[in-house]
Amino acid sequence: MHNKGLIRLFAILFGLVCIYQLSYTYIASQIENNAENFAQAEISENQKNYADLREEKVNAYLDSVKNEPYFIGITYEDAKNKELNKGLDLKGGINVILQISVRDILKNMANGSDDPDFNKALAEASKKQKNSQDSYINLFFEAFDNIKGAKLASPNIFANKDLSDEVNFNMTNEEVKPIIRRKIDESIVSAFEVIRERIDKFGVTQPNIQRLGESGRILVELPGAKDISRIQKLLQSTAQLEFWEVYQIGDLVNFFIEADKIAARNLAKQDSISKPDAEKSEVQTDSTSNDQELEDLLDSSEDGETEENQLSKTNPLFSKLQLSQNQQSAVLGVAKISDTAIVSSYLKSEKARNLLKNEKRFLEFKWGKPAKGSEVIELYAIKGNRKDQPQLSGSVIVDAKQEFTQTGEVVVSMKMNGRGSQIWEEMTKKAYENQTQIAIVLDNIVYSAPGVSNGPISGGNSQISGDFTVTEAKDLANVLRAGKLPASADIIQSEIVGPSLGQEAIDSGINSFLIALILVLLWMVFYYGKAGIYADIALVVNIIFIFGVLAGLKAVLTLPGIAGIVLTIGMSVDANVLIFERIKEELAAGKAQYEAIKDGFKNALSSILDANITTGLTGLILLLFGTGPIKGFATTLLIGILTSLFTAIFITRLFLDSYGKNNKALAFSTVATKNFLKDVYVNFLSKRKVAYIISGTLLLISIFLLSTKGLNQGVDFVGGRTYTVRFDQSVNANELESALIEELGSADIKTFGSDNQVKVTTNYKVDQEGIEIDQEIVNKMYSAFQTYLPDGLTLDEFSLAEGSDSEYGIMSSMKVGPTIADDIKEASFYAIIGSLIIVFLYILIRFRRWQFSVGAVVAVIHDTTIVLGIFSALYGLMPFSLEIDQAFIAAILTVIGYSLNDTVVVFDRIREYYNIHPKWSLSKIINIGASSTLSRTLNTSFTTLVVLLAIFIFGGDSIRGFMFALIVGVVVGTYSSVFIATPIMFDTSSRTKIDLSDKNAKKEEEEGEENKA
Repeated sequence: MHNKGLIRLFAILFGLVCIYQLSYTYIASQIENNAENFAQAEISENQKNYADLREEKVNAYLDSVKNEPYFIGITYEDAKNKELNKGLDLKGGINVILQISVRDILKNMANGSDDPDFNKALAEASKKQKNSQDSYINLFFEAFDNIKGAKLASPNIFANKDLSDEVNFNMTNEEVKPIIRRKIDESIVSAFEVIRERIDKFGVTQPNIQRLGESGRILVELPGAKDISRIQKLLQSTAQLEFWEVYQIGDLVNFFIEADKIAARNLAKQDSISKPDAEKSEVQTDSTSNDQELEDLLDSSEDGETEENQLSKTNPLFSKLQLSQNQQSAVLGVAKISDTAIVSSYLKSEKARNLLKNEKRFLEFKWGKPAKGSEVIELYAIKGNRKDQPQLSGSVIVDAKQEFTQTGEVVVSMKMNGRGSQIWEEMTKKAYENQTQIAIVLDNIVYSAPGVSNGPISGGNSQISGDFTVTEAKDLANVLRAGKLPASADIIQSEIVGPSLGQEAIDSGINSFLIALILVLLWMVFYYGKAGIYADIALVVNIIFIFGVLAGLKAVLTLPGIAGIVLTIGMSVDANVLIFERIKEELAAGKAQYEAIKDGFKNALSSILDANITTGLTGLILLLFGTGPIKGFATTLLIGILTSLFTAIFITRLFLDSYGKNNKALAFSTVATKNFLKDVYVNFLSKRKVAYIISGTLLLISIFLLSTKGLNQGVDFVGGRTYTVRFDQSVNANELESALIEELGSADIKTFGSDNQVKVTTNYKVDQEGIEIDQEIVNKMYSAFQTYLPDGLTLDEFSLAEGSDSEYGIMSSMKVGPTIADDIKEASFYAIIGSLIIVFLYILIRFRRWQFSVGAVVAVIHDTTIVLGIFSALYGLMPFSLEIDQAFIAAILTVIGYSLNDTVVVFDRIREYYNIHPKWSLSKIINIGASSTLSRTLNTSFTTLVVLLAIFIFGGDSIRGFMFALIVGVVVGTYSSVFIATPIMFDTSSRTKIDLSDKNAKKEEEEGEENKA
């Protein structure tokens, strides 16, 4: 191997980079553990709502230390931003897909038109969308075009006053369509921005929000979020854009002074109440508390801190809020973001509110939108009214966009409809005459409060100026456009995982990972001796690389992702097994150790690359077509393939070469394994008819079961809702099902894992969206299960509402609407077909004979059908879920990759023997080639099965069905690689007169040589 020094240097540097990336995760975890310990010490479990109080303490602790260096200058904030992200299933939280209603957007653009042609097209599009994968706008245009004489540019539809600048009466339908598409896209972008701003309020670390193509769907992932019901409501509510007149600081100075005095008196009163207790505690102190007082005195010896403490007692409001010095400013003052809660409490206290007289009684204090990276926030006071209605709502905005003035200033231009223009002119006239401002408020946040400098604004066209960057101006334009968006945002798919279940997933994932790793490490040492130790070192380095790359890419680690890593452990030894087996062959041929190692790596390289490329191709298909956790599985699998290739080919080689440089003998086996499968020969082709009968029988049974009994399709494919519910006692699933059917009319309940946990599936009102339906089902479930639940368990605790982390009740839930279920099913179908086509083409290119491709693809179809048949036969009989869902599709694609891995290794050896012995018959080449790979095949299959069994047993209920599919697939795939793929390749070659043998050789001689072998 050339450039050993360079490879060693790269490996060391890459390893250090990975460790450095993982250090952020370690630091963040340590600080969070400190926060948890602090909260537990401060809040006893005996206190009411201790969980919520502890969470407040944790958040306060983390907020106080977030900018303090913890290790080599790294702060908690730095570490949190760069740590390895944990997914929903490990951290708990909510994952939803929102569907923005394009129908509502179209209605709004047409000003609620009652045109019969327009409404007929809308109705037809809505009807077709239930059974179509096409976008709503395409269905609408198709339905509209089918109406004779209908014109999109009709004054009753889109050629209205609001769109007069872009749509005129003379336009054809084809000319109007791109304008409508652009307007819809702008509206969806606006909705996206509104939802993103709302998510920022939750304080959830590492949220993920993204548009899903051009479908009008928005993916929102909030790992760690607890207040699920509030999040669901806020995500689905339409944007509340409002325009309000504001008070200036000069109008409220006296109020702030008096409010500060009230806050000071309240604090003094609280101190006087607690003083006797303090005095009592002072009497009971000992020398240790005196030492503590001395330390506290030294810590607070700086004058700044003393003055600050004094100010917080005498002027508590002004110690947190700095008032503006400009008497005509709409910004009343600024405060630290962390102090907003306490400032709001001072201003909203009953005594403080009583200071406000006349029309000021209706004022509302609102906070502004903090600048990115800023720690301070501005305070405003809007002029409320008895009806609590703004002077102007965002529904009047027709368009808004970021522009530049002639002087290069960044501004936002907006256009209003006729009614809005009139009100806007009145508001701007009043603001101009009184030199006041108008606040632009979205979802109770003041985005801007511009003044009016050039007189009343007529015509509805105006500009908002300020110290904007281009990005800020674009964001504000999106916000303004969102104000006219009455479109609903329905949750068409959701997954909710409670924090308790998330922690259990972490524990089970770590346990399965450690157990699988230890078993593989021990097996390699047992089978290959000292060489196995070097393979183990490479494997550990590989794991560091995988986690380091995941952290560096800011990928999300999920439970299927952990499964992917553990599976990679099992599969990554395959490369070392291939290499070691080839080295043993070279040593047996009499070569010196150095030459044997060199040739062993060289001869194994082709098989290693082919096997990993085919597996990688299926992983790539998963990444492209999968969603959520499946992408996590695919990501870790692909990263694992790349890192395992590097560690096996280069890291292991460095150790072997280093050991053998002084001619030290290195055995690649132990006493127990030295002669295992040595010189074994199996005439596989003579047994192919028996294999065909066995496989044909299994295939017929599988097809019969699939066509009669079918499969237990999960909600991913048929739509509906599913819940994991845990009780404090063993329960009977049939009794629970009967009780729930009385409430819902339709329900399926199975024991899920332990006998105190069940999985509930229902299609009750599956076609209806909205949080009200979700809550209705939860209420009915709570009512039906009441007698089985722990005493005192409230509805909120049962339903994961308000951040509940109860150990009983609903632990997780999933909802999939019928439309997106069809999309998932279609994507899964394309994923499987796509992987088969890609693999067929790759093997065709790689082996240059279509017979190899046919053999491989037939084996894959054989494996997939049998796995499906076993799932059909066993669902309802096994004590774990055998649902067909997205995770199962991931398992099928992994089985395809694994089966191809085995098949390609056999094909590679067959091709190699043909090149070495071109005069041998094809049958001899196949039998000897397949026999020579038996040691590698059985070794790899055994280690992989050990890993899968470890995950199956210890990895948690949620992925047990997923692991079962992989276990069955590995067994069937190992069998098919030598008994199906290889014989099919042989038979198709013989029947098409394509033979690799020397046609002049005599058949009798070939058979004689086979018998001697």
